Amino acid sequence: MSEHLDTLVRRRPELVALTRAMRDAFDMLRQAHAADKVLLIAGNGGSAADAEHWAGELLKGFCRTRPLSAAERTGLDEAIAGRLQGAIRCIPLTGFPAFTTAFANDVDPTLIYAQLVWALGRPGDIFIGISTSGNARNVCEAAKVARARGLKIIGLTGSSGGALKEHCDICLRVPAAETYEVQELHLPVYHCLSRMLEEEFFQP
Repeated sequence: MSEHLDTLVRRRPELVALTRAMRDAFDMLRQAHAADKVLLIAGNGGSAADAEHWAGELLKGFCRTRPLSAAERTGLDEAIAGRLQGAIRCIPLTGFPAFTTAFANDVDPTLIYAQLVWALGRPGDIFIGISTSGNARNVCEAAKVARARGLKIIGLTGSSGGALKEHCDICLRVPAAETYEVQELHLPVYHCLSRMLEEEFFQP
């Protein structure tokens, strides 16, 4: 898996300082998947799009087709089993429009992600909060609930880390401050982690 990190820093040398934190994040994600835990991913605006994008890379084949094993095909019609793909279990918290609008209207819009973490998270799961500034209040509140609920927490932020870094087990702080520049660096980070996970768990 180290070759993917090596490739990343060759392509994006400004990310070399994140190498150790990315190894740690990979180890955390690897252990969670091996234990059949779930990743919960949240963000706002462009970071909401990144949450959905990252989930899309995990829930199906990314650079590999991830065919099901013989054991996984048990009980499935071969015409279906042959087209399904292995997955990393994750839930982007950016969906749920009926819940989101109801909770925002009836309770508190800043606690939407916190409520979803409370409802869906279990000890050993991982909450991934994406915030370019690190100060998105709803993401930070969700991280607090994740901590109380026994989840592990990974942050993906800009250079300062903002308030979110105080709640993270691992905070991946890319070296940029402008929102669009941070977003441009978040993409190769989570793509690299996705490739590392895919190689770890899914054979060619």
